[in-house]
Amino acid sequence: QVQLVESGGGLVQAGGSLRLSCAASGSISSIVLMGWYRQAPGKQRELVAHTTSGGVTSYADSVKGRFTISGDHAKNTVYLQMNSLKPEDTAVYICFADQYGRRTWGQGTQVTVSS
Repeated sequence: QVQLVESGGGLVQAGGSLRLSCAASGSISSIVLMGWYRQAPGKQRELVAHTTSGGVTSYADSVKGRFTISGDHAKNTVYLQMNSLKPEDTAVYICFADQYGRRTWGQGTQVTVSS
């Protein structure tokens, strides 16, 4: 089993930055992919970014050039560095980890960007 704990959400002004963290525990060696979705009222759920166990990263077009996903294997943690934040980035950000045939979700963390 894998457990995920997210942190780093909060309130920030437009143009500011936040760094989200997703710490994994349990069967860490079985994880093949980790990333974040985001969900906001009135919007469809969006896959923001993800990274594979081999370090390959992918981003939604809406965040390319502003967000960076990275990992620290020594800390069993994946980060989402969010720069140049916009009000439309406001959402609940939800970390996930994929094993073969199984997905684990974090509890979600609120990111609010004021104009």
